[in-house]
Amino acid sequence: MTPGEHPSCDDPGWDTNVAGREAAQLQGFLERLFDLSGVDLSGYGKRALHRRLRSVIKGEGLSGLGELTERMHADPCFLARVLDRILLRVTTMFRDPPFFRLFRQRVVPVLRTYPYPRLWVAGCSTGQEAFSLAILLREEGMYDRCRIYATDINEAVLEQARAGLLPLASLDEYEHNYRAAGGIRCLSDYYTRRETAAVLDPAVLDRIAVFRHDLARDASFNEFHVIFCRNVLMYFDEALRERVHRLFRESLVRLGFLGLGQSEALQLTRHESAYEALAPRQRLYRRVR
Repeated sequence: MTPGEHPSCDDPGWDTNVAGREAAQLQGFLERLFDLSGVDLSGYGKRALHRRLRSVIKGEGLSGLGELTERMHADPCFLARVLDRILLRVTTMFRDPPFFRLFRQRVVPVLRTYPYPRLWVAGCSTGQEAFSLAILLREEGMYDRCRIYATDINEAVLEQARAGLLPLASLDEYEHNYRAAGGIRCLSDYYTRRETAAVLDPAVLDRIAVFRHDLARDASFNEFHVIFCRNVLMYFDEALRERVHRLFRESLVRLGFLGLGQSEALQLTRHESAYEALAPRQRLYRRVR
């Protein structure tokens, strides 16, 4: 993108029910947001963006996008809070346990054949999926030779991921998911309870590299044996999903594995023929060409 060029709202995901004036306001907001933060949301589905922005405006007691933009310009802390609200993603330890059980049964034996497997969790949010992978690989006795890269566009959630924090209110759910996913111990063996949160043991975090990466703009940074991007692509418009699928295909080794969310699939994409599905109901694929 050249200096002065801004993201466009003219894409297939644009909400046709939005009036022209509102469309122009949203375009202006995205341009200003990009100027202030370097975050490009032009490829996000516009219906979802409108819903989240309206929620922010109402919650902050603002009159509209104009006042929201002014506040972001004047207050960097407010800008960070708005970004956190817009980019919020729900994440859970061992989400969709059958997916992780399949990963343990079908993918881990293949990873054992590589000297140093590399795994990328794209759109990692606060890190629960990367933590889940780390625990699973540790139980399989191969974590010491693996490297997990956990990336997200939102620096605020990355700070939580680096700290290895787990919400106390979610620990029972996490324990249930862990056991259903084939866990062989107690999940509590891997964390310490504190007053406000649970903290993962340093040994779990030791092989996880956490840093910022923008799927809409950044290139691949390595070659991977596994890529997870679960429940992220569903927020993107068609053009951005195509870009990300191309990025993942270029980043995976041949016969590498791609994990998507339950609401996402490779069917009807240009890259469908490059993969085979490991199980009909689970969004776990292997790159075959």
